[in-house]
Amino acid sequence: MLSRVTIFCFAASYAVAWTLEASRLWFRSGFRGAVMLGFGAAGLLAHTLYLAFQAGAELVPLSSEFDWYLLAAWLLAAIYLYLTLHFPRTSIGLFTLPLVLALIGVAYRFADRVPFPQTRASQLWGMTHGVFLLLGTVAVLVGFVAGLMHLVQSNRLKHKRLPAQGFQLPSLEWLERANSRATVFSALMLTLGFASGVLLNVINRERSEADWLAWSDPVVWSNAALLAWMIAAALFSLLYKPARQGRKVAYLTVASFAFLVVALAVQLASTSGHGSREPRDVDQPPSAGSARGDARSNQRGRVGRAQRVPGGWS
Repeated sequence: MLSRVTIFCFAASYAVAWTLEASRLWFRSGFRGAVMLGFGAAGLLAHTLYLAFQAGAELVPLSSEFDWYLLAAWLLAAIYLYLTLHFPRTSIGLFTLPLVLALIGVAYRFADRVPFPQTRASQLWGMTHGVFLLLGTVAVLVGFVAGLMHLVQSNRLKHKRLPAQGFQLPSLEWLERANSRATVFSALMLTLGFASGVLLNVINRERSEADWLAWSDPVVWSNAALLAWMIAAALFSLLYKPARQGRKVAYLTVASFAFLVVALAVQLASTSGHGSREPRDVDQPPSAGSARGDARSNQRGRVGRAQRVPGGWS
């Protein structure tokens, strides 16, 4: 049953839910909200079943770059469903679901699906590293959505325009709190993720010099730049009270999203040593199973490409 669930199943459900969200701008309907929530919930269920099948099919569950993007999309979709249930009249999905679909699209088109190997010594820290970075990334995306809604809402109020039919957003006060908290939370999670990645890199260096990732690696400096910005933004928000009010907090989250996009683009486009396979001893002949696996990898065009997990070291 799980193997029959495809990416198209939940991507299409999210797309239909977004279309229903957008239709609020043109006409009213008494049952649209229930249908929209139904498609959103169906998409999240199919998304969950797909990830469950992926986890059961891999030696190290959900450990590839492909899985990472789908997990980020799943978390964002779950947040969308939660907020829509609590604020049924708001147009949160109009801003959130495009990001969910974008993450799924990046996973399908650009991300590597081959899981990277881990030893028992580094498996725990690798999992910790990935979870913190995943939470930090999703927090940046949530802040970006709240920031966009804040800018739209404040612009409407500034020009004293009535809201369009079917288009309602949370209050500016709620959006300001959401923006500020998302900035601080994402900075904390990315700091923990980066620190665990440094420790993981030290463990890998002790195990094998070939497993160590140079500090000049594109993944390292791109994430270091993102972390530096997020810490600065969080401190600015915490120490400077006006930064938690008005458009300033929205601009911070939009800028944070831009830094995140650049960091992820660098990781996807660069030839990084991050998460690379452990080299096999050249004197040891490959087993029949590994030979078959290499043949399948060749058919997919994956052999020779450095494996990466977004956000740091693994």
